[in-house]
Amino acid sequence: MSSSTIRTAPGTARTTGPGTGGRARGAWNTVAALLILAVLLFPLYWMLVTALQPSSGIDVDFFPTSPGLDSFRAALDSQGRSLLTSLGVALGAVAVCLALAAPAAYGLAQFSLRGGRAIVFTTLITQMVPGIVIANALYSAYAELRLVNSYLGLILADASLGLPFSIVLLRAFMVSIPGEVVEAALVDGANRFTAFVRVVLPMSRNALLTAGLFTFLFAWSDFMFALTLNTTDDVKPVTLGIYQFVGAHVSDWGAVMATAVLSAVPAAVLLVVAQKYIAAGITGGSVK
Repeated sequence: MSSSTIRTAPGTARTTGPGTGGRARGAWNTVAALLILAVLLFPLYWMLVTALQPSSGIDVDFFPTSPGLDSFRAALDSQGRSLLTSLGVALGAVAVCLALAAPAAYGLAQFSLRGGRAIVFTTLITQMVPGIVIANALYSAYAELRLVNSYLGLILADASLGLPFSIVLLRAFMVSIPGEVVEAALVDGANRFTAFVRVVLPMSRNALLTAGLFTFLFAWSDFMFALTLNTTDDVKPVTLGIYQFVGAHVSDWGAVMATAVLSAVPAAVLLVVAQKYIAAGITGGSVK
């Protein structure tokens, strides 16, 4: 029972229950969540306020009194090409990563491969290797293959950032796909590849979107490979552009913050749009 009746006097009764206490706890939890959210979002708010104010110094008002877009115009003029470069590299990294991760995950999930668990464990271990170690090793190989200062080289390097995570995530989801579904496709005349493309991949849509989104974020925010594998300005992602922009315009913080705001917009939009797919993709492989 959710409440109880207590006799206090003949003919009178008082009803008590957990409703009042539950509402009070809910209100306090809401207040605490809002305070934590305000603390987490305050750097983003300050970044936006600094970008909107015409002052070029570091001292700005808490609330913009005369906001303007001059800083954003300066940021687009100097970093527009870098934003397009990051977008192209990130999308290319997503395509390469999913093209490699999906078949690998399907093989580990559906085929009884000897040492399959060891392969998955090794895949997880690769995520613990420091990025600077991988970047230095890649530079020597890239120099011999003439991939330094190239879009293809940066795409392949950024794809490697999301590949281990994508394999583990997709495998966890594909393990839960009933084998009878694939067998039914094979009975209907499809081969393994056709069954994989037309049956397994559509059923793994949420996991694919989640893996692709995280790979995009890894590639979009990459700085180590962008700095190590590029010695000229031919291929300059926005992370490297901000790094060089700060050094050249350290006194114009409005333009610097405007560049940071512009670089955060694509990631924020993708997270908002795909949040339900992310939740379904992450939890989809947890229940069989």
